[in-house]
Amino acid sequence: MSTFFFAYLFCWAFACLISAVLYIRDKSSYALSHANYWRFLFIHWKVITFLIAATGMTIVAPYTGDPTWDYFDALFMSVLTFFTAPWSIGAIYKVLKKELALKQGFVAICLWMFSASWSYDLYILIRDGEYPMTWFANIFASSALYFMAGLLWNLEYRPKRGVIFSFMEADWPTPIPDSGFSKVFWFAMPIMVMVAAVILVFFWFKY
Repeated sequence: MSTFFFAYLFCWAFACLISAVLYIRDKSSYALSHANYWRFLFIHWKVITFLIAATGMTIVAPYTGDPTWDYFDALFMSVLTFFTAPWSIGAIYKVLKKELALKQGFVAICLWMFSASWSYDLYILIRDGEYPMTWFANIFASSALYFMAGLLWNLEYRPKRGVIFSFMEADWPTPIPDSGFSKVFWFAMPIMVMVAAVILVFFWFKY
């Protein structure tokens, strides 16, 4: 492994260590730690759309022509995205609005990067014995998917406001009665189309 990749690996591993310490020291202040977040996440339409997306990504991965993509990394990155993207995107929004401390933004960015990039890098390094040459392109493609997934799974319908991103509300993340996918369909559809477009461009036209 070259000096550059060794230094890069050290830097992101150190950033992950710092974020883990920040999280553990004040775990109760992170919405990710509370049951409400998981109830907010595990509603029917979110789980179903995740299963469809994850199944598609996992099945297609070995046939994209990219040797760094296989069933395993496609699956674990899909799971990490579902579990963390709604919180990370919401937390970053709240930090920018000065409703959460900066440390939560740092943890959210590290969790974003680990889910969308660094976990992939580490897997390929262990599997192939060398850092993936696709690491840089993957940051942009996977981050775009991560961001859009975070937006998609933060959509919700509230009777007095209509369809919103739930992190715009002061009580985020709060589980509310599942109003069904039909209420958010027309807002979810453009996001899902963009996700499909990113996948097509990155995988099918990469070479």
